[in-house]
Amino acid sequence: MAENSLSFRIKKAWNAFFNKDPTRSNQWDLGMSYGTRPDRPVLSRKNERTIVAAIYNRIAADVAAVDLKHVRLDDNNRFVEEIKSGLNNCLTLDANVDQTGRAFIQDTVMSMLDEGVVAIVPVDTDDNPDNTDGWDVLTLRTGRIIEWYPNDIKVECYDERDGQKKERIWPKSFCAIVENPFYAVCNERNSTVQRLTRKLALLDKSDEQGASGKLNMIIQLPYTIRTKAREEQADNRLKSIERQLTNSPHGIAYTDATEHVTQLNRSLENNLMSQIEYLTSMLYSQFGITQGILDGTADEKTMLNYYNRTVEPILSAIADEMKRKFLTKTARTQHQSIEFFRDPFKLVPVSDISEIADKFTRNEIMTSNEIRQVIGMLPSKDPAADELRNKNLSRPKENPNSTQQEQEEIQNG
Repeated sequence: MAENSLSFRIKKAWNAFFNKDPTRSNQWDLGMSYGTRPDRPVLSRKNERTIVAAIYNRIAADVAAVDLKHVRLDDNNRFVEEIKSGLNNCLTLDANVDQTGRAFIQDTVMSMLDEGVVAIVPVDTDDNPDNTDGWDVLTLRTGRIIEWYPNDIKVECYDERDGQKKERIWPKSFCAIVENPFYAVCNERNSTVQRLTRKLALLDKSDEQGASGKLNMIIQLPYTIRTKAREEQADNRLKSIERQLTNSPHGIAYTDATEHVTQLNRSLENNLMSQIEYLTSMLYSQFGITQGILDGTADEKTMLNYYNRTVEPILSAIADEMKRKFLTKTARTQHQSIEFFRDPFKLVPVSDISEIADKFTRNEIMTSNEIRQVIGMLPSKDPAADELRNKNLSRPKENPNSTQQEQEEIQNG
């Protein structure tokens, strides 16, 4: 039967709306439902509505943009190959049913910066960790550490089976516990971030009071208020003015000729804004970021400094802890490791690509096809494009009587 025939298409066709999944006989038996994703990280109330959330999100996105892989190294700790394992699949492609590897790393960094420490929990493994040390990770989740014990931790983690966040106690050796390298800047009680969030809360409170719609005025009545009867008379007069202002479409009220009104809603000068600007600039310097990094106008040197001072410490903390907890001693002796790789060509302008390509190929650092891959071109089918040699030099003449090994040694110099 031809695959393009009508009968074949009718027999094999499937439509997402017309066909029914036989495993879902009861459409209501799907588990708990939410209006938003329940596994998303939720920042603490002090950070979610401030500039701190934008800074955390920028750093987390930049950290997640760097490739984190399970690899094999040589005797000199140089990258040899990428290991096709469940852990590597979690880091590069599919961390769990809800998150890709990149989204999982961003979730981890956001939670770590907000809470100070985060637990990376291997939810599914190919073997029971209680019976053997040689288990591989199949799915990963980010968990919030609630309580600390000498050898265990209580973690709040999302359970994808029923859609609820549950608290479980796991050994410290089972979870990767990543501490924020900038804990003194972000999470200490009187750190720069904590002081900045408190000042921003005060500024928000001041703005709410200024925009609350209150008139803030004093009415001077033509009589003294010393008796209970005079006080009740003054209260009635106040309620009369409030009623006039409320019921009037233009907010107009009348007073007696002997009554005087004093307005008190003049703006009071304070130094909150100057303190916030000072703390913000201090936070930028302590994080190693600038305004240009946040708005995308930073030059290459500024970005290089940002990656070395801010992104690299976070990546190293995650990679080292995963290497320590998820790779056994035997695996480490076999030169297995968790490494991160940043693409150095992301920040290079197009005008400089040609000069860099010439230097890299001439000095036998990259092949022509590797350069073509960097700039988004398909690899060439020419075998010479995969050779690591200087194309500006002519090939050495081959002696037909020499062996293949001797010819390769001549070509490799």
